[in-house]
Amino acid sequence: MITSPPHLIEELSQTVSASRLNLWLQCRLKFYFRYALKLQKPKTAALHVGTTIHAVLQAWNLARWRKEPFQVAAFKPVFDTAWAEQTAIDWDGEEDKQRELAWRLLETYFLETPIKANEIPEAVEVPVETDLSPHGLPVLRGVLDLVRAGGRIVDFKSAGKTPDGRLAEHQHEVQTTSYAVLYRDATGRKESGIELHHLIKLKTPKVMVTTLPPMTEPQRTRLFRQLESYVTGLQREDFVPSPGFGCAGCEFFNECRKWS
Repeated sequence: MITSPPHLIEELSQTVSASRLNLWLQCRLKFYFRYALKLQKPKTAALHVGTTIHAVLQAWNLARWRKEPFQVAAFKPVFDTAWAEQTAIDWDGEEDKQRELAWRLLETYFLETPIKANEIPEAVEVPVETDLSPHGLPVLRGVLDLVRAGGRIVDFKSAGKTPDGRLAEHQHEVQTTSYAVLYRDATGRKESGIELHHLIKLKTPKVMVTTLPPMTEPQRTRLFRQLESYVTGLQREDFVPSPGFGCAGCEFFNECRKWS
């Protein structure tokens, strides 16, 4: 049986992010391995590609915020530096191929993005938080990738296949709703909308933008109920496995099989 020190439960109950809440909803035992036991696993190739792409897009957004002239070649050194920051990744002999694909994907995005080169961002990579204790909930934290002019929240994602727009909206609702709550609390304004920018790692790279309306009150209620589940589940130490299709790619599969 899994038990945890009271101070650990208290610590995890005080703050939460969308990614932590998503993992809790996905599998509570996986949450325990990652956030309670803090088990370290090697970084995957897919995660490294995504991290590198994110670093370049952050540099691009900051360059526009500084009103610097746009040149794709100017971001190649950023890409090279981010790619070099890796340890113990199993590339299975395909590092060069994946590196080339990642850069071509960025080139495709710069060509097809709906964001114009001269559009000045409202915010870039801004850490924000809001205290939800008046609702009996923890402090909600997050980092907004980009807020476009007029309060349009953008989140960048890399994917291995083309997502279904309706499914993507559902799968990322915890994150998009969290960002809307954070934005409204930080600015006192309602966001004008939310965009998911998917950079898709196909043989021929592809970009897909899913445009969502502002957060609705039912979505806010759903998030708060999910946060309630998080808090009460932590208090019960409800760290149970959730077997399913996602187990095939889970880094904690072996640890899970030993659970009792």
